[in-house]
Amino acid sequence: MKRHKILALVSIITLSITAKAQLDPLSSQYFNNRYQLNPAFAGIEHVTNLNFGYRSLWNNIPGAPITQAVTVDHGFNKVGLGLNFVNDKTGLQRQTKVTGSFAYHLPLNEVSNLHFGVSLGVANQNLNTSDIIGNPNDPQSRMYNERESYLDGDFGVAYTNQRLTINAALPNLNKLFRGNNTRYADVARFFSSVSYKIPLSANTNGEIVEPLVAYRAISGYDSIWDAGAQLAVVNQQILLSAMYHSSKNATFGFGMDYKKKYLISGLYTSNTSQLSSYTNGSFELYLRVKIGSPK
Repeated sequence: MKRHKILALVSIITLSITAKAQLDPLSSQYFNNRYQLNPAFAGIEHVTNLNFGYRSLWNNIPGAPITQAVTVDHGFNKVGLGLNFVNDKTGLQRQTKVTGSFAYHLPLNEVSNLHFGVSLGVANQNLNTSDIIGNPNDPQSRMYNERESYLDGDFGVAYTNQRLTINAALPNLNKLFRGNNTRYADVARFFSSVSYKIPLSANTNGEIVEPLVAYRAISGYDSIWDAGAQLAVVNQQILLSAMYHSSKNATFGFGMDYKKKYLISGLYTSNTSQLSSYTNGSFELYLRVKIGSPK
């Protein structure tokens, strides 16, 4: 009886952590890798951007979620192309999504632009049978892994000028248009954010603070609001960020953007109050390399 209670408790914790991992995007996409969620940002800088992200729980719980993400994008005049890879692991569950992106950047004047982007690719979900405690040849797990990959995509728009950035995205279009016919659960349905860069000195490379407010709509959950800011100091090479989420947790980040080409940052996100007794939050490592010079 005691063993069953322990297993039930572990299952509840795992399900709660799984839901949290699906609801929380990688924190780097708020300021430093907006293409991660919105394809309209592919090739927006007319350089080649290589981005790597990794997130896991701060303390090691068996089966805890791990997210790995790689994006690459490049701009050709008014056109941007990109490739977006995301791999999520939670318990036995594995979810992989690979999409290619096309973006069009429409100049409105010398400093303002409209951006449109669409991504299309494949997604797949399966179980890691080697980690199953029991019979790995169970018919249910075999049937689950025999399902085919399916088409998925994202759509996004954005407006930018020298200081203001407004963007909106419809991720997981398969879920949006086909509803319960997909294998996704508890996924983002809509994302939007507004940010504004405020110079703190007259120097071109002086300190800048960028406040941001974001809104996320999630299938089956209450919508989430995010509010925070990123501060860039020391010739905009040291980055400090903080975000509060209406899910009652917060994110703090520290990074170094060497010569505005090589960026490395670490971000810590605390757990919601419901999970604070079980885990200490998650840690995210983010790397970015820019190849070329903006036109």
